[in-house]
Amino acid sequence: MIDALLTARFGSGEQALLLVAMATGARATPGAHLAAAEACRWIGRAVGRSHQRLVEDLRAARRGDLKSGLHRLTDRSLGRLRASAAEQGADPEEYTATLRCLLLPADPDCRTRVFFGVGDGGLFRLRDGEWQDIEPRPSAAATTGAPVVGFGSPPAETPEGDRLTLDFGIPTPPSPYEPAPQPPREPFRFRASVARPGDALVMCTEGLAGPLRGEAALCAYLARRWSGRAAPGLAAFLADAQVRVKGYADDRTAAAVWEA
Repeated sequence: MIDALLTARFGSGEQALLLVAMATGARATPGAHLAAAEACRWIGRAVGRSHQRLVEDLRAARRGDLKSGLHRLTDRSLGRLRASAAEQGADPEEYTATLRCLLLPADPDCRTRVFFGVGDGGLFRLRDGEWQDIEPRPSAAATTGAPVVGFGSPPAETPEGDRLTLDFGIPTPPSPYEPAPQPPREPFRFRASVARPGDALVMCTEGLAGPLRGEAALCAYLARRWSGRAAPGLAAFLADAQVRVKGYADDRTAAAVWEA
């Protein structure tokens, strides 16, 4: 098992905030389950410290503030995970995890639902018996790398006519005055949506997202089982989420919200 799940409630009454976090450790690496559990703990602590501000932003629908604030909290939490890897003498590229979170306000008048995280997985909405894939896609700006020759790369010479040095593929030694470049990170994903009565919002790891995107029969089965405002019992939900699909054997972790 390389998935971890955390559910936490911060505050009380209509000021409360519910966090659902799930993480998946790197496949076939030692300590993958520990990295996943640690990622959930760090984001739980970060959200807990900021929950009052997050509730205010949710009620006021301050999407920009939510996105930037949750991006910072996510970066700090995953940074803690990298620091933990260094303390343990582990490879940060192996002692890592994807992270997916839902924020749900307790205030019944606030219908905003916020998803954020890093890495692959799924965010789906079942509305009027039809599945909608609402997973936010990383923007081009978030995945753009260094310039490529012929596509926005620096010119061959300066305005003064000086020729620039050609790149023969020889790595440049790191400067003693600048920090070593960090490996590229997964882009941050964020989506704020407004719930309607009768919706079912499903967040899951890649183990369930894959078959939901690739197997129409599973989509139809779960649509029949999960349509309607009444949530199924826990045993029924777990059984449905674990329905076997040929060709898919990864761990599955899922959380669903039925809107009254």
